[in-house]
Amino acid sequence: QCTYLEIEQVEHTHAVVLSRPAWLWGAEMGANEHGVCVGNEGVWTREPLGEDEALLGMDLVRLGLERGSSAREALEVMTALLERYGQGGSCKEEPVPFVYHNTFLLADRTEAWVLETAGRYWAAQRIPEGSRNISNQLSIGSEITAEHAGLRQRAQSQGWWSGHGEFSFAQVFSLEQQPPRMEAAKARFQAGRELLQQHAGHITAETLMSILRDKGSGICVDSEGFRTAGSMVSVLPQDPTLPCVHFFTATPDPSRSVFKPFVFVAGIKPVPQVRSPTFPHDPAKQIPRFQSSVDRRHELYRRHQAALELMEQDQERGQKLLETLRELEQQGLEGMKALLEGTVTPHPEELADLFFDCVEAEMKFY
Repeated sequence: QCTYLEIEQVEHTHAVVLSRPAWLWGAEMGANEHGVCVGNEGVWTREPLGEDEALLGMDLVRLGLERGSSAREALEVMTALLERYGQGGSCKEEPVPFVYHNTFLLADRTEAWVLETAGRYWAAQRIPEGSRNISNQLSIGSEITAEHAGLRQRAQSQGWWSGHGEFSFAQVFSLEQQPPRMEAAKARFQAGRELLQQHAGHITAETLMSILRDKGSGICVDSEGFRTAGSMVSVLPQDPTLPCVHFFTATPDPSRSVFKPFVFVAGIKPVPQVRSPTFPHDPAKQIPRFQSSVDRRHELYRRHQAALELMEQDQERGQKLLETLRELEQQGLEGMKALLEGTVTPHPEELADLFFDCVEAEMKFY
């Protein structure tokens, strides 16, 4: 059972860790036990938006992670399901539908891909080296590695492409007039690319955390009624004997959040402090949907929010708290660095408690 649709089950699913809006089934981003990571963003394209309930882009993120043991396999899973079921339905827990199509980043230890969609149509680009970002707009030009079998025929039949010369997915399928909220995406995309290029060749987990915290570029959003939600950074060593490390904030606004490490091992200790409550009569599951609202904040979110108010009211105390939280994050980063450089041998039970312990420490500071 996905957010809106029920689809056929597979024989085997992989263990996953997900950062997701609490009301739906899918995820904004996450990783699986094989070191596959997927994240998505909304886009608006020339293809009509499906208000009919289908798969959400966020459902596809989770399905790719549960069913793909490599980035390429996750991509194949997601595109096959997209072609079969389509994408559609509201992406927001509100009575007025908010619908979009999706772009995705996929990576594993050896490969990275960008997957972009317009309705049931899609194009994918393999990224052989360097860095790549996405930001609420189509960005795959003519460098297409794989595509929907009927993609070009669709473009021709709609009069979007002549059928001659170069075929650029972004050019052909992008709207001429972006919705107002997407106008800012161009500058954000450009800024993200420049920030990554500045660190070319020596991008670390800290580099990515600082980029995700960049408010000047608009990458870290804190305006227009929007606030950047959870954030995630993963380190995927090419050496298969080393573990993949995934850092999650589990709270909004990365500039005031702590990235906490998570490693897949047997017997992971549950972390109820970052799991949202469930409701017997959930307004997201009752038809008609979203007729009432419920408080979905988990315990860490509530304490984080209270700390945010403190930071705004008392700047001195707020600054002190922020410094303490940064120290906590630094400890996690240093511990993981030692693990990845092989200077410490981890005990599996320590790794099983790792994320729980980091969340507990953060909650104590709040």
